[in-house]
Amino acid sequence: MIKLKYIVSLLVVATFFTNCAKRGTITGGPKDTIAPKIIGSLPANFSTQFKGNEIKITFDELIKVKDVTKQLIISPPLKKQPIIVPQSSASKFISIKLLDTLQENTTYSFNFGQSITDNNENNPYSQFKYVFSTGNYIDSLSVVGKIKDAYKQKPDNFVSILLYDAKTFTDSTVYKETPLYVTNTLDSLQLFSLENLKEGSYQIIALKDKSGNNKFDPKSDKIGFLNEPITLPTSTAYELELFAEKPQFKAFKPTQESNNKLYLGYEGKSKNLKVTAKKRGESIPLRMTKYPQKEKDTVQLFFPKMELDSLEITVEDGSYTKSFTSKLKNLKSSDSLKIIAKTQGVLSFRDQLTLTTNTPIDKIDVSKMVLRNKDSVAVNFTAKYDEYHQEIRFDFKKEEEEKYTLELLPEAITDFYESKNDSLQFEVNTKLLADYGNLKVTLSGVKRFPIILEVLDENGEVLYSKASQKETAMLFETIEPKLYTLRVIYDDNGNGIWDTGDYLAKRQAEEIVYYAKLLDVRANWDVEQDFNLD
Repeated sequence: MIKLKYIVSLLVVATFFTNCAKRGTITGGPKDTIAPKIIGSLPANFSTQFKGNEIKITFDELIKVKDVTKQLIISPPLKKQPIIVPQSSASKFISIKLLDTLQENTTYSFNFGQSITDNNENNPYSQFKYVFSTGNYIDSLSVVGKIKDAYKQKPDNFVSILLYDAKTFTDSTVYKETPLYVTNTLDSLQLFSLENLKEGSYQIIALKDKSGNNKFDPKSDKIGFLNEPITLPTSTAYELELFAEKPQFKAFKPTQESNNKLYLGYEGKSKNLKVTAKKRGESIPLRMTKYPQKEKDTVQLFFPKMELDSLEITVEDGSYTKSFTSKLKNLKSSDSLKIIAKTQGVLSFRDQLTLTTNTPIDKIDVSKMVLRNKDSVAVNFTAKYDEYHQEIRFDFKKEEEEKYTLELLPEAITDFYESKNDSLQFEVNTKLLADYGNLKVTLSGVKRFPIILEVLDENGEVLYSKASQKETAMLFETIEPKLYTLRVIYDDNGNGIWDTGDYLAKRQAEEIVYYAKLLDVRANWDVEQDFNLD
């Protein structure tokens, strides 16, 4: 009887668990969202009279250290990077072996950023900082501030803030020496805080340091600086504006791209670029145009069809002069006249019907060109050639909901090589004026003139702009319906463009002020926007 009851009980329990198994599954409990905790360190954090060469930090669970070479900020910087373990495996401790000789009476800080996470869920121990002093006390002064970009609306992330001893600082220091103290801004944040500093006078520098060596490389890094040293202690919050320098103009040896064209690359800001060519001492006519991709500093050099030989190319720009010898080869390709429409489909009321050419143009015969509307009525126009961009622009009065056909009769266009076009035809359409919006911007708080008001799309591309010597109200008519950003450039040198800064010349970049919000310009809307520059 007892055995039967026992067997029945087992069957009941088994049936119960079987039914439970059918109803659901084990979830493993709630997800771990708690960061690891430090349960001890040797020596203790914020120790003084540090004499050792190893630090050990112990955690309450298994942790991983990732991207430590990018995340870890050591201040003052060490010449030899310490050995940190583990980096590829899980452990309950971090070991830091110092390979450098530490300075006397100096406070050191090791900020691990986001590099420490737990092993299972990657919960970060955010911005953990280990601090010690080789002297009798921990330095406790600090300096805070923010960084901004001189040109872009949002600054780069992970910008380095460097402090140098003002007594020994010279203009060349940022190129050659590491700083006394360093920290980084965080991802997407503009603020910085340098802590555990000594009393004294410092030169403060901001760097978008691509190589991570705490030295300024003008070819790759952005820099921001103050013209005067700062003195600690201080309650001032400082602002540093970063800019990328334009190097001095320098031309590179031309490369042959076809049987009648060279590419000439250069770096730096061109003031008045002039290129000439000679063959065996005799001058050869050249036509210089812009390389089609606007982001490249390159020009195209078209030379006459001739017996291929060496060309001596001389490049001049301001005080810069350099000559190159280009040995020409017989290549498979030669540039020939091709004409295509840059403007296709819808032609906005603000734009001009534009054609682009493969080769430079020598002659435009407008008597062999006809522009007609959809009723085949001839429309008056003017044509203007921009050789640098290899564009022919047609200007005429546009009507709403109209279709225009541009006909080029044979030999309307003659290029540099005496080639002429065959019959060509191009078509564009216009929309209703009500399909566009109008934007009127009224500026206040303008500190000085001249200024440039620019209207940008969401990607930062300048779509419309106007310069002003005194006007504070500017109208942009028939613009595309979309979201826009506004910015004002203080064009201090009056050259019509934004100019970057120069560290050695102690010249900051020209000031830019952005409107804080996006503007929604809709079809058939008149938008009036006040923009206070204060």
